Amino acid sequence: MLRQGIETMIEIKYTGDALWERIERAVEKVKDRLRRVTRALNSANIPYAVIGGNAVQHWVSQVDESVVRNTRDVDIIMNESDLERAIRALAVEGFIYRRTAGVTMFLDGADAKARDAVHVVFAGKKVREEYPEPVPEIDRYELMEDVRTLPFERLVAMKLTSFRDKDRVHLRDLISIGLIDRSWLNRLSPELRIRLDKLLNDPDG
Repeated sequence: MLRQGIETMIEIKYTGDALWERIERAVEKVKDRLRRVTRALNSANIPYAVIGGNAVQHWVSQVDESVVRNTRDVDIIMNESDLERAIRALAVEGFIYRRTAGVTMFLDGADAKARDAVHVVFAGKKVREEYPEPVPEIDRYELMEDVRTLPFERLVAMKLTSFRDKDRVHLRDLISIGLIDRSWLNRLSPELRIRLDKLLNDPDG
């Protein structure tokens, strides 16, 4: 009865071509947001690194494009000392700076919601006090065409540090295509090693 009640609350508005167009448009909005924010930072010569699902996409696609997942998020690392310059540079692309509940973000327009924002964490700082490691520095980076991302080892360490549901999903994807294996355990700090060992022992869990 509960499931039936929930189903009746959902009104199906879009089907067929209209449905697929909405899905494609949602994916393209994220890609456009990523292009605009990195273009602005590149033009202003502000150091940064793309992280999160967009960075994982880059590495996964090198091995098996069938494992690539779409993401709604655009996440970047910056140096906190560059924030004021970034505010000015991103304003040119229509992004509006907000700091809410300890979260630094750039909204994609005046009417945008937090889910339509570029989320920022600062190099060398802890995102949460209870996290075992701080955000990596961005003195080294890899290029996705003209977009900067973290070296792979630093990205993996970030995923193991935050270790939310979506981080574990990304890590399992990387394990499934052989980009992470047991040889990684000796590269990590003790707490991150325990987390990765757990995933390696139960990749489907």
